[in-house]
Amino acid sequence: MAAEKATTKGVQRMSTSTTTATGRAGVYESLGLTRVVNADARLTKLGGSLMPPEVIAAMLDAASGYVDMYAFQERAGARLAELTRNEAAFISAGAAAGLVISTLACMVGTDLVALSRLMEHGEARKDEVIIHTAHRIPYDPAIRAAGARPVNVGNALQTFDWELEAAITERTAMILWVAGDHLRRGALPLEETVRIAHARGVPVVVDAAAQLPPVESLWRFTREQGADLAVFSGGKDLRGPQASGLVVGRAALIDACRMQGSPNQRLARPMKAGKEEMAGLLAAVERYLTLDHAAIIAESERVIAGWVAAFDGLPGITARRDFPNEAGQPTPRCLLLVDPAAAGIDAAGLRRRLFAGDPPVAAGEGSVPNSVALSPDTLEGADPAIVTRAILAALGR
Repeated sequence: MAAEKATTKGVQRMSTSTTTATGRAGVYESLGLTRVVNADARLTKLGGSLMPPEVIAAMLDAASGYVDMYAFQERAGARLAELTRNEAAFISAGAAAGLVISTLACMVGTDLVALSRLMEHGEARKDEVIIHTAHRIPYDPAIRAAGARPVNVGNALQTFDWELEAAITERTAMILWVAGDHLRRGALPLEETVRIAHARGVPVVVDAAAQLPPVESLWRFTREQGADLAVFSGGKDLRGPQASGLVVGRAALIDACRMQGSPNQRLARPMKAGKEEMAGLLAAVERYLTLDHAAIIAESERVIAGWVAAFDGLPGITARRDFPNEAGQPTPRCLLLVDPAAAGIDAAGLRRRLFAGDPPVAAGEGSVPNSVALSPDTLEGADPAIVTRAILAALGR
């Protein structure tokens, strides 16, 4: 891929090509697939994110030699802990795998006898994970994958401190707290959850998979708000390998994560992070901490302003800035409110028409009924102009 000159300090744009450097068709094209312009979000179903040159170079370097994987995981974890201001860190094969491994770590710690009973008999003295009802998300089956049972507390609208206190028993392994402004309603604040949990000796794990930006999230949940572990996706805003995740927090629990994970032949062995993913994630975090995040947001605001000017006032379309994004991050996006009677198409139909275009353009479901969300931070080079043309064409303009 050829790098284009950044238009804003700290913002690097990359152009995508449909052919390799030798002129051969790329891997997608060789399979009859078309590259997607992603104006939706950094989603697994779209391949996560696009890795920058530094990350790709680190993965290629790691792929060129053998290494002691026990030592690599420990040394890379120590470096990541230093970078993220945490006691310790562990590299997982994605954030969902990080949740499984964190749950296992809280269930048995570094007790090899307890681990043996869990491996051989599926039994653990601590096998319950408390989660706010308002925090039930499609990724919490990771709890069951670890052999634990989720225990709901509160309801979708509210949770009281005494409800959480009553839910904690001698079988409670941990409390899973899911971060994001869009999930804040109905759950106790993290600080209060930590206070109640720690009074009973129960660890708190934060699912922060999509909570970058802001960069401070890498240490805020653990160092400032008291959570024992926080789990991040490596393949979203960090722009590391899609199959990578980062677990940070208390050293004793990170030791337990390492004991569960590959290359050990234990329960989390199938969730193997390879040397390439580990090197790529380390490079991604190092890069992320050097970026001018304010400049990145400013570039997004510039693109959104252009979209609003282009689309607002078209028949049946109202365009405006929307904040925060779909994962509750402090990142702006553009919202198109669609009046089907005037536009001749509803929001779902517009999204389908965009994805059926050439090139396909992925757009998100908006935060209000019958709306389309457009995210600029996933786009590269000329992509914002491509999105503009695609939407105008889809609306018959």
